Amino acid sequence: MRLLFLGPPGAGKGTQAKRVAADLEIPHIATGDMLRQAVTDGTELGLQARSIMERGDLVPDDLVIAMLLERVNREDAAGGFILDGFPRTTAQAEALEERFGGAGLDAAVVIDVDSEEVVRRISGRRVCNNGHVFHVDDAPSCDGELCDQCGEPIYQREDDQAETVRNRLNVYRELTEPLISFYREREMTMHVIEGVGDLDDITGLIMDAIRS
Repeated sequence: MRLLFLGPPGAGKGTQAKRVAADLEIPHIATGDMLRQAVTDGTELGLQARSIMERGDLVPDDLVIAMLLERVNREDAAGGFILDGFPRTTAQAEALEERFGGAGLDAAVVIDVDSEEVVRRISGRRVCNNGHVFHVDDAPSCDGELCDQCGEPIYQREDDQAETVRNRLNVYRELTEPLISFYREREMTMHVIEGVGDLDDITGLIMDAIRS
């Protein structure tokens, strides 16, 4: 099963994609994580992507497509996969069609969350250098400045600042939302799920939709 998770940044699609991938025993392929790792590692792709990501803009299609296609060609993805963060543009969607034929995917899960809730969720996020994540309202660290798990300082990433988040939302509306129409024209199955509420309840709704 080849699935696509769509939704604005901060909608929770990454969290839900990981849960569903574990349930279905297929890989969760998140281009955002791969790009951030490339930035951290200082790879050639990471150096090109860093300034673009810090502005909240999209990394050029050719870089992302090359990385993604290499990933889905690995053996563990032969039985299916969940895409999270790709495709984000119609050009990327067309690259999937060329690789797999037809629409390139079996179904899409669209997680719907209000824009102001997205800004609240992302701008309140705090992280440490070891990847532990907190939220100033929903899951604060006990100290407020240090990570509860490793003691490292916690901070707000540049691409989590409110102004950058609003720019990311504008980019999403302009370039990614049209994918919904793109796939509907190809009569691909689409499941629209409300992304506010208990995590387990949302996961259950997604699994019920997929299994139906």
